[in-house]
Amino acid sequence: MAKKIVIDAGHGGLDGGTTGNGIVEKDYTLKISKYLKNRFDDLGIESSLTRTDDETLGPKDRPIRVQNFYGKGNDVIVLSNHINAGGDA
Repeated sequence: MAKKIVIDAGHGGLDGGTTGNGIVEKDYTLKISKYLKNRFDDLGIESSLTRTDDETLGPKDRPIRVQNFYGKGNDVIVLSNHINAGGDA
């Protein structure tokens, strides 16, 4: 059974996520997600993005959007991208 992938670019719109050193999480999660989508396309793997621009998605919106692509089956993989801020170690 072929798997289908939904790529969730964390945060977005009014929710910028973490920031530091000129990095805004929502921008990088979208860049990473678009890169992954292009790679999966190159490999012939069916995939979709929860957002393709700087859009606000509430906590209830994300699962609904994920399920609207491919349903709730066991053949769906969801990748949710986030970037964490860290301190000096």
